Amino acid sequence: MSLIVKICGLSTRETLDVALDAGSDMVGFVFFPASPRHLSLEMARDLGRQAKRRASKVALTVDADDATLANIIEALQPDILQLHGRETVARLREIRQKFGLQVMKAIAVESPADLASLPGYAAVADRILFDARAPKEATRPGGLGAVFDWHVLENLDLKVPFMVSGGLNAENISEAVRVTRAGGVDVSSGVERAPGVKDPEMIRAFIRAARATEELMVR
Repeated sequence: MSLIVKICGLSTRETLDVALDAGSDMVGFVFFPASPRHLSLEMARDLGRQAKRRASKVALTVDADDATLANIIEALQPDILQLHGRETVARLREIRQKFGLQVMKAIAVESPADLASLPGYAAVADRILFDARAPKEATRPGGLGAVFDWHVLENLDLKVPFMVSGGLNAENISEAVRVTRAGGVDVSSGVERAPGVKDPEMIRAFIRAARATEELMVR
């Protein structure tokens, strides 16, 4: 079984190259002004060209309107739209139909009760991403380095692929996958030396750990 690895919040040519060369399956770009990883459309266009088809390009947005999405899509030419806000099932369906791109819905998790909305989203989304629920005072929904209780996802029966994120790093990725049986992992702050500043060696170490975890999964 192949474990999909996503490095999110990339914002420089150097770190994008590191992620691509190390074998990341997905590269994520953040379009949310409150985030230290927020990209301008000009930079997105540059990084999108650099990525070419070496990995799936993911555009992370938070409750973006159609005009904002259209501008992001024109600049980055993403393969997947990651919706990380409070988008409804109806909004997911609308975005998917209007833009013709795959949609990944992020669901914030703290307790089993947070999975109540899952069936509706899973019926529309191409992929689900489980992330730690942000504190009430937080200014953004993700990239905070918080880990949720992975046991909430134990024995999850989903018909669509799902990934886990939230506080992952090279040291805990194996346990996260073992508990959740997720088909993919997503990291942002876990490969940074400061908020929004990716560390090349941490990126390489995370991907190495992911591939080692992948080998354990097939034994």
